[in-house]
Amino acid sequence: MADVLTYTVAPDVTVNDAIDKINMTGKKAVFFFFSEDHLLGLFTDGDMRQYVLRRGDLKAPIVRAMNPTPIVLKESERSRFSELIRKYKMIVYPIVDVENRLTDAVFWNEIQNWDETFVPDQLPEEIETVIMAGGLGRRLYPYTKVLPKALIPIGEFPICTHVINNFKKYGCRRFHLVLNHKKNMIKAYYSEEKTDVDISFHEETKFLGTAGGLSLLKGKMKNAFFVSNCDILVDADYACIYKFHKMKKNKITVVGALKNVQIPYGVVNVEGKNDSSAILSIDEKPKFSFLTNVGIYIIEPEVLDKIQEGEFVHMTDIISRYIAAGEQVGVFPVPGDSWLDMGQIEEMKQMISVLEKKVSQ
Repeated sequence: MADVLTYTVAPDVTVNDAIDKINMTGKKAVFFFFSEDHLLGLFTDGDMRQYVLRRGDLKAPIVRAMNPTPIVLKESERSRFSELIRKYKMIVYPIVDVENRLTDAVFWNEIQNWDETFVPDQLPEEIETVIMAGGLGRRLYPYTKVLPKALIPIGEFPICTHVINNFKKYGCRRFHLVLNHKKNMIKAYYSEEKTDVDISFHEETKFLGTAGGLSLLKGKMKNAFFVSNCDILVDADYACIYKFHKMKKNKITVVGALKNVQIPYGVVNVEGKNDSSAILSIDEKPKFSFLTNVGIYIIEPEVLDKIQEGEFVHMTDIISRYIAAGEQVGVFPVPGDSWLDMGQIEEMKQMISVLEKKVSQ
């Protein structure tokens, strides 16, 4: 159970401020809102996603984006908590007393600690994941002078194993690793590693960008499949991402993390007409919000047919082609704290720190 005061904010804060606190606490984007200890509503990563996709104003009060009627557990129903949790499979369950005062909460990532029978929604059995593991990892030099990027250890396991485990948690059992740099080391490691998943290897003869190596999978993928970089971790509901992709009938779905960046200076806005120097306004330390590409996608198998054999191409190039052709390309937003990128030394240290914190909880 949780110390709920840690996850509460006042109902007059902005959506942006609520998202900032979500990122700070790392509890899968969950917040409660109080009025004299009474539960007013709930804001989860799902609420954030819906609000962002309908282009809601992030500077608006959080009451515009929160769910005012969340599913709650009653103190008097503690004997039925396991039954209700399996029924609804929500991210969090506020616990209230008879007067609707918030007394406790059960978070999704705490449930298995006391209910081993709980299983999150699973991906369809046929869904496979491709991991792009052929890059040089120049930003991680000198580590990658010795090891390929996919085998850089993060805690007890290589980063690529963490990626595999994230998908495995949602039922994915078949993985394809696209290899190039130090490919024999990666093949040797996973050939000897005891695992309950099926891993296939596909070797580039030359570096083909972040997506060119997908041409090696032509004819092998019969269903929509995930593509992931080997050096990023995204704590998200992959079954939900897949359902979203199918519901929207996307050809490609990009997972995007919502980031808030505050400029540490006053920003001067000028008129910009007839060489005018007139100032329209000055924004003191403004905050900007944007969705950034995290490096995880779902793509339909037909996309592979548009990649020429041996073509050097990045995933962003393929996405741009599909957008230009009027094809359906969508984004699945996740909170900024859900995304960890190992691409640089300091980011790698941050990833290790976050994972160690999760293990200790």
